[in-house]
Amino acid sequence: MSTLKEGASMDGRVFWPSIAVILGVTIPLIAFPEAGNAVINQMFAFATGKFGWLYLVSGLMTVAFLLWMAFGRYGNIRLGRKSDAPEFSYFSWVAMIFCGGIGIAIVNWAWVEPIYYFNGPPLNVAAHSREAAEWALTYGQFHWGLTPWAFYCLPALPIAYSMYVRRQPGVRLSVAARGVLGEKSNGWLGLTLDTVVVFGIVGGVGTSLGLAVPLVSTLAGDIFGIQQSFAFDMGVLALWTLMFGMSVWFGLSKGIKILSDINVYLAFALLLFAAVVGPTLLLINGWANSLGLMINNFIHMSLWTDPVAKGSFPQDWTIFYWAWWIAYAPMMGLFVARISRGRTIKELILAELVWGSLGCWVFFAVWGGYSLNLQLSGELDISAILTAQGIPAAVLAILKTMPYSGIAIAAFVLLCFVFLATTLDSAAYVLASVTSKELSGYEEPQRWLRIVWALLLAVIGIGLLKVGGLKAVQTSTIVVALPLIPVLGVLAWSLLRMIRADLGYALGTTEVVLDDALTLDKTLEMDERQTADTVLITIHPEAR
Repeated sequence: MSTLKEGASMDGRVFWPSIAVILGVTIPLIAFPEAGNAVINQMFAFATGKFGWLYLVSGLMTVAFLLWMAFGRYGNIRLGRKSDAPEFSYFSWVAMIFCGGIGIAIVNWAWVEPIYYFNGPPLNVAAHSREAAEWALTYGQFHWGLTPWAFYCLPALPIAYSMYVRRQPGVRLSVAARGVLGEKSNGWLGLTLDTVVVFGIVGGVGTSLGLAVPLVSTLAGDIFGIQQSFAFDMGVLALWTLMFGMSVWFGLSKGIKILSDINVYLAFALLLFAAVVGPTLLLINGWANSLGLMINNFIHMSLWTDPVAKGSFPQDWTIFYWAWWIAYAPMMGLFVARISRGRTIKELILAELVWGSLGCWVFFAVWGGYSLNLQLSGELDISAILTAQGIPAAVLAILKTMPYSGIAIAAFVLLCFVFLATTLDSAAYVLASVTSKELSGYEEPQRWLRIVWALLLAVIGIGLLKVGGLKAVQTSTIVVALPLIPVLGVLAWSLLRMIRADLGYALGTTEVVLDDALTLDKTLEMDERQTADTVLITIHPEAR
């Protein structure tokens, strides 16, 4: 049971510059949408065209670094003191990680992404061929699997270590980078980093809103026979704001946790329904085959830039996705660190890489396989619907092929509401944490500040929906991912420096726990021929 109390008040040094940056980007997009779009698209083309290789290399290196951390000498360091038991059950913890990180994007793309790959396949495979169909399922697993969750996981480790082992105040990336930046993290450099993080979170939420509102408006309009309009979109957004506003008001244990648990159960029910009414054996075989293809070709797929044929697939999909995940990484790092007190480094890494990836793989195996089978069998030309009417209409058409389609569509709308709400409440909670004064890992940001951010997210969403500026904000957020790549490197370096300064190099193979007297109680597991021993090491003075 959580016994958290509300923390310190708002920190204007981070809040007001963040608001200024957000308004400085969104107001010109509203006032001059065409010119703003053109500039941002040019920036994005430059970032992905000139530095696409950097996104790809950083992804593979991040996966390798986390596997080394999990199964090396540092994996059993516990993120907390002896008295710090895990705050949430394992199921609820994993549910919050998954729902906070994925949101509505996966219920949008899992249906249609394989169709896009089938029409424009990777690796110079012929379109609409048998090989194109196999790679269509494989690349969905790849783009939503290990590497994305590795990007999410990396920032969480130094943040959680700083919060729960060193007990340094401040739920911010600048605090986690103190192992490298030192006192500069308290100055303009740290404030700049935190401001960029806030902008990235708001832009990421804008992306989710841009996907969610048209999709749910289309589905709900079909159920109730209402023509889609801006007013109807605003009604949908208002309901969302009420849902995630209440969740973030009640906090982690009574709001976000409960909503995430409901989300997982509802998603599992809909996945099971699709698997049963669809071609079950084909879905299972397709999943097994696609996982095999991905495992065999993981390094090739991770570094493929298509330098000879110079096709656009790597830039349009893999590099775009890696930039998207990196842009979201600070938010996820802050949120996951906050809910991971009492877990070991290995537990945290495996929870994200294994359960996060597995959750996404199931969505693509079931829903992606279901829609690809419709396309291949000729039962529904999803490709034509995508071209003529867009993603929401395609998803609606797919759902209508199911038995009891009315119930399925209604349940899917509910899932969309809950899925996006779990992302938005996590975002509002993190934004309130980042803009609070020296918030500890044992406190929650003040309620009024959480609600302010919830309302700001809704207002920004309304403004950008009105002028069609969500796409530009999404693109500008992904441009921010380029300078965040070295930030990820700084965070990894900071984590290692903090661990080595505090604990030294001679770590054993069992759980390493800091006691409440600021000493390290390290119990070494010995086999039957050895004698158990306990070593006490004084923690680095910086943590006092």
